[in-house]
Amino acid sequence: MSMAQGNNYDYHRTTFDGERTERCVCLVRTMKWFPVLFIASVIGWSYYAFVIQLSFFTVTNIVQRILFLLFYHGVLVMFLWSYYQTVFTDIGRVPTRFRVPRAELDRIVRATNEEEQKQILESFAKELPVVTRTLNATVRFCDKCRLIKPDRAHHCSVCGVCVLKLDHHCPWVNNCINFTNYKYFILFLGYALLYCLYVACSTIPYMELLWTGKIDGRFHILFLFFVSIMFAISLVSLFGYHCYLVLLNRTTLESFRTPIFRYGGPDKNGFSLGKLNNFQEVFGDDWRLWFVPVYTSLGDGILFPTQSHHLASNSPHEVGSPVAPLTAITGGIQNCNGAIANGGSTVRVDPQLSQTIVLEHVDETKDGGGHRRPGQQQPVAMPLSTNGTLPLQDTKERFASSQPL
Repeated sequence: MSMAQGNNYDYHRTTFDGERTERCVCLVRTMKWFPVLFIASVIGWSYYAFVIQLSFFTVTNIVQRILFLLFYHGVLVMFLWSYYQTVFTDIGRVPTRFRVPRAELDRIVRATNEEEQKQILESFAKELPVVTRTLNATVRFCDKCRLIKPDRAHHCSVCGVCVLKLDHHCPWVNNCINFTNYKYFILFLGYALLYCLYVACSTIPYMELLWTGKIDGRFHILFLFFVSIMFAISLVSLFGYHCYLVLLNRTTLESFRTPIFRYGGPDKNGFSLGKLNNFQEVFGDDWRLWFVPVYTSLGDGILFPTQSHHLASNSPHEVGSPVAPLTAITGGIQNCNGAIANGGSTVRVDPQLSQTIVLEHVDETKDGGGHRRPGQQQPVAMPLSTNGTLPLQDTKERFASSQPL
């Protein structure tokens, strides 16, 4: 009888704790939107101050007023578009094939030492295209999500999941800045800076008129000038820093925590392909869409081109070691699609040839050649685009459909 009462008590306590936790989670999620609402309110107020107070009551020349409003609304539309894309684009989640099965997790728990756990993870990771490791040369494993982290993926403590090519979590957009929205985020910073500079420069000619009393005192214009200058100062450093990261093909996390490669060790420039290729990896290879907030980034967020010395071990014939593509490497950088970059120039291979990076040796002598032995992996081929650069968006989708996650 006492046991039953105890069970009932535990059950009610658990239910109460669950309801309280759910209410707390809802409250926290609501509070996370406050910075976004603050930005939206500032934009709405600046629109009123610029369009109503400045353009209609202060600018008397009709032609000047039309030019003011045309350029202002053009910048505002691009600013709001990129901000919307940054906020509401879904984060790049890790595919399910990187999730460690329950049987493997049980083996890890039952392991007697750290070396045995390392071997279990390494054996499972042989089925996955990962080239980075931890400080102790272990496969990058997330114990919260219970999966092998793809290259450049990290766990976001705010979102509670592992995110592809995580840069950072930005509270001003209530979203992770990652592979899927990194282009939108940079465009958001750029257009926000242009918006603030344009508003500040447009109000300067009327500041003297306000101080001398030649026009009625409009505090909205005065306040608009100082607010736009304040935001512009904070944006210029952030925007410049992320442009610097794009040209070096780094994330904010990688600039503070150097990636460690299985072959070659730590290297901050391990993913760098040259400034132009680095830029195109984020913004795409169609220059007409570089500054439009639409998705044009190259790749799938899982496979990333790396420098050649990180793709092959010192002993290419070692069982279970990656083997470099069967192309002549003259030094420099080897893309995963076969393009070789050397310094500032890039040597292209025949676009009709599909270059293959062999990650593991496949046993074609047993069971009809369709099965892999333990510790081996399937070759991965990345086709070139028509101009020999990184894969185009449609090529990437066809490749992803042929390689199920």
